[in-house]
Amino acid sequence: MKALQDKIIKDGKVLSAEVLKVDSFLNHQIDPELMQQIGQEFADLYKDAGLTKIVTIESSGIAPAVMAGLILGIPVVFARKRKSVTLTDNFYSAEVYSFTKQVSSDISVSKDFLNKDDVVLIIDDFLANGEAAKGLLSIVEQAGATTSGIGIVIEKGFQPGGQALRDQGHRVDSLAIISSLENGKVEFA
Repeated sequence: MKALQDKIIKDGKVLSAEVLKVDSFLNHQIDPELMQQIGQEFADLYKDAGLTKIVTIESSGIAPAVMAGLILGIPVVFARKRKSVTLTDNFYSAEVYSFTKQVSSDISVSKDFLNKDDVVLIIDDFLANGEAAKGLLSIVEQAGATTSGIGIVIEKGFQPGGQALRDQGHRVDSLAIISSLENGKVEFA
């Protein structure tokens, strides 16, 4: 997606050979026009998939997921990373390790919002090692629902997550795939 690649080049900051900072438009401050374009792209890719829900993980996956859900006319469910006083039982959960934060979190989704009749698109902001996607896939599987695909805003193609998910037979659609962050420069696949 050219608009996304242009934004990454213009406003992204390469912090190391493995870390790209995009907090000026995706992870902290959100560019609504870009999110709308991203939502449209995911909606176009999955418009004929029979989707009933989009599932994401808090917090950076919410904006692109909501835009896609708005365009597709379907609800967005996000997995919580922190325990809520209102979510005490009757939920699906999985453990997810965050490459960026270097911590493991238990994520959870209420059983009220995901069931065996759902056809799901998983959307997330980044794909590096695939841990968040694996956790969300586990939750969808626990619900007995069907995963139609995994939509990723930015994939770090030089890390193993995307290939591992594809090797497992999952459809993965990444809007920007980065092949390298070496020498402080973003290169796309």
